[in-house]
Amino acid sequence: MNESSRSGPAEGRSRLSRRTLFAGAGTAGAVAAVASVMPVVQAPESAAIEAKPAPERGGGYTLSEHVKHYYRTTRL
Repeated sequence: MNESSRSGPAEGRSRLSRRTLFAGAGTAGAVAAVASVMPVVQAPESAAIEAKPAPERGGGYTLSEHVKHYYRTTRL
C-alpha cells in the first residue's frame, strides 16, 4: 500500500472544504472590490405632503376617498 491510498475520504473532505473556503474568500473579495467602485445612488427627495389642519372642536374623522374605497370593498 502506498501513502496516497491510505489517506482515504477524510483528506478528500478537507481538500474540498479548503477549496470552498478559498473560493468563498475570492468571491467575497471580488464583491467588495466591485462595491467600492460602484457609484452611490441617492433616493430622490419625496414631495412634502401638506397635512390638513386639525379640527377646532375635535371630531377628526373625515369620510375621505380612502375610507370610501374601504367601505366599497367590504360590501357583500
